[in-house]
Amino acid sequence: QVHVVESGGGLVHPGGSLTLSCTSSELNLDSYSIGWFRQAPGKEREEVACSSYSEGSTYHLDSVKGRFTISRDNDKNMVFFQMNSLKSEDTAIYYCAIDRAQWCNQPDYWGQGTQVTVSS
Repeated sequence: QVHVVESGGGLVHPGGSLTLSCTSSELNLDSYSIGWFRQAPGKEREEVACSSYSEGSTYHLDSVKGRFTISRDNDKNMVFFQMNSLKSEDTAIYYCAIDRAQWCNQPDYWGQGTQVTVSS
């Protein structure tokens, strides 16, 4: 069984920053595409960012470009999601997902999610 573990969520004021982390003890993440998805109350889950295993390419949702950055540390077998200039509309449960394909369209493994709340 594959375990995907996220950490780093919490409560932050608007304009603040958080860094989410994702790892798996069963998989070498550098062989997979890793994505961050989020689901806000009453809304569908959406893909926010993806780090492809191919050539280090990345994707970021338009609404987070310039504020959020997905990155990897292969030595630590971890993927990070730096979130800056957070807005109330970023409030959601954030999920790390692992995909065997080049991008994160249909992830094979999911984490349990970590809550991010942006509020004054």
